[in-house]
Amino acid sequence: MIALSFEGARVMRPAGWDDACLSIADGRIGGDGARVDLSGYDILPGIVDIHGDGFERHMAPRRGALRESTAGVLACAHELAANGITTAMLAQFWSWEGGMRGPEFAAEVFAAVHAVAPTVPVDLRLQLRLETHFLDSFADAEAAVARWGIGQVVFNDHLQHDRLASGRKPQRLTGQALKSGRSPEAHLALMTALHERRAEVPAALDALCARLRARGVILGSHDDRSAEDRAIWRARGARLSEFPETLDAARAAREAGDGIVLGAPNVVRGASHAGNIAAAELIGNGLCDALASDYHYPAPARAAWRCVELGLRDEAGAWRLVSEGPARLLGLHDRGRIEPGLRADLVIRHRGTGRIAATIAGGEIAFLSGEIAARFLARR
Repeated sequence: MIALSFEGARVMRPAGWDDACLSIADGRIGGDGARVDLSGYDILPGIVDIHGDGFERHMAPRRGALRESTAGVLACAHELAANGITTAMLAQFWSWEGGMRGPEFAAEVFAAVHAVAPTVPVDLRLQLRLETHFLDSFADAEAAVARWGIGQVVFNDHLQHDRLASGRKPQRLTGQALKSGRSPEAHLALMTALHERRAEVPAALDALCARLRARGVILGSHDDRSAEDRAIWRARGARLSEFPETLDAARAAREAGDGIVLGAPNVVRGASHAGNIAAAELIGNGLCDALASDYHYPAPARAAWRCVELGLRDEAGAWRLVSEGPARLLGLHDRGRIEPGLRADLVIRHRGTGRIAATIAGGEIAFLSGEIAARFLARR
C-alpha cells in the first residue's frame, strides 16, 4: 500500500467538489505522504459494480475451443481497474441452460475467483444467479454458496412459460441448445419438464430463501415485471430488484424501500436492448439506487456522465449511482465515498478528455496509464 497526498485536483466529496488536498495511507483515506501534482485531474470515489458478467469473455474467449480460468479472472481484474471499478460483484449463472450458465462452468468461475481475488487490488466478489425452476440443483447451489462464501444470490426465470404452456417451440431454441451442448430436442424436453414442475417452485423458493437469509446472504430478483412480482420476492426477503422491466415494478420497489438496480448499458444506449422500459425514464422518476455494468465494464462511468448530460442528476448525484448507492445496497459501508477512514478506493479522471487515467483500490495502484504515470513517479 502507498502513502500519497494528491494536490491540485478537484475531489468529489459527499458535499460536492472541492480542491483540498487528499491523502491516503495504509489503505485508507487520510494520513500523509509524498506529494503528487494532479492539476487538471478529478478524483472520484471508486466504482462499486453490483452486477456484471463481462468476465465471461475472458474465461471462455471461444466457446468449445479455449477455456481460461485463473488467467481469465486476472485479465478481468485488469479490465475492471482500467474502467474505474474497485469493487466488483461477478454475476455467475447457476442454470439448467448449461454451457457457460451451467453449474460446471460456475464451479470453475468460483474456484478461479477464489484463487485470484487475494492477489489483485480490485475487490472481487461473487453473485450466484439461480434459475427458479432448477429445483433438483437447489441443494448443490446452496452448497456452493457455503463453500465459496458467496454473499449475494439473485433469482432469474428464463423459461418461456407461455410458449411451453401452449405447445409452441420456444424462441431461439436451436441457438440456446447449441450453447448448452444439447440437441434441440433434448433441450426442449428439459425445458418442458422444468415447466411442468412449476407448482413445486414457490414452496421450494420460500424454504431456500429462508435458509440463505439465515446465512446472511443478500437476496434479489431479476427482471421484475409487476408490482405483484416484487411483492412475492419481498415476502421471501429478496429486497433488491435488479433491472425491473416496468414502471409499476420499480414503483412498487421504491414504495416498499427495496433497492433498485438498473443496467448502465441501458443508459448509455438510451434504451433497453430487450425492449423493456428505458433506465433513463426510471432514473428521471427517482427509481434507481445503483447502476450496474451488466455486460460491459466501461458502462458505469459512461452512464453516470450520461445522466448528467440528460439532466437526470448533477455530477455528484450521478456518480453516487455507481459508487455510494451500490455500496449501500451491498452493506459495504467502508467504501463508495471519499471520507477519512474509508477504504482508499479512488478513480482519477482527466478533466479535459474525461478518460480514466488511474485507479487506486484499497490503497494499491490498480491502474495507471499515460502522462499521469510521470506525475506519480515525480512525487516529492
